[in-house]
Amino acid sequence: MKKLAVLMLVVVFSLTALFGATLTVGAKNFTEQYVLGNLASLLLEENGFNVVERFGLSSLVARQGLTTGQIDLYPDYTGTAWVTYLGQEELITDPDELLEKVRELDAENGVVWLDRINANNTYALAIRQEDYEKYGFETLSDLVAYWNEHPKEFVVGVGYEFYERPDGFFAFAEHYGLDIPESQVSTMQLGLTYEAIANKKIDIAMVFATDPKILKYNLHVLEDDKNFWPYYHISFAVRKDTLDNYPEIEEILRPLTLYLNQDILIRLNYRVDVEGLEPEVVAREYLEGLGLID
Repeated sequence: MKKLAVLMLVVVFSLTALFGATLTVGAKNFTEQYVLGNLASLLLEENGFNVVERFGLSSLVARQGLTTGQIDLYPDYTGTAWVTYLGQEELITDPDELLEKVRELDAENGVVWLDRINANNTYALAIRQEDYEKYGFETLSDLVAYWNEHPKEFVVGVGYEFYERPDGFFAFAEHYGLDIPESQVSTMQLGLTYEAIANKKIDIAMVFATDPKILKYNLHVLEDDKNFWPYYHISFAVRKDTLDNYPEIEEILRPLTLYLNQDILIRLNYRVDVEGLEPEVVAREYLEGLGLID
């Protein structure tokens, strides 16, 4: 039985929804997106919609599908919208301000961004838990202060793209005042940094902040206290035409904003990537546990 709070959230349904209107839900081609896409699909189906799923898309294909009407809604990231879709260079250090500016600019493209989920899938640097207990680093500033005094003590592992891109590792080093030679930076394929730090081939790893391998390998993510990396908070982007026709979509998806957070999303991703469950199963069990679907 659904919780009373959920019943209060989703009270009025349009006649079209009740009679089975069809929505196309998109998702990109990695685990977190499959989980989020399934969460949205299941909630919409529970509340009377038929859902067509278009999962496994690249960022640009998903975005194009939304703006051309092939997709009605999908989960995306405020930082991706700000930099990649909207072509902005200004660094905004407040996540709510970033969302509002994305909303304002993307309204011109017929796209509405719903309230953000409290999960930020941005770049980050992580250390082993044992090193966290040894050194006590909480922030990147803590790490850099020690690193500058002991320049040969650590090797950092980064993906090739992160090594070369203008907002990548060396831009981070300049921002934080880290004086590091290239010989202390090891490049590798995206995702292999986790195995490398676990096997002690490197001491510091570039990670994504909601990646379940953080949990798998017991890593400690350092706080970006000088706000170098942009926010990549999750929000559902919806076609304005779709939302105008079915305004109840916003309330149907609101529980994701209320209940999901960074730690929960990491654990949901973990159940897929590490425990081997299907994203649809993980999403369904999570929503059933909250009483959001039968």
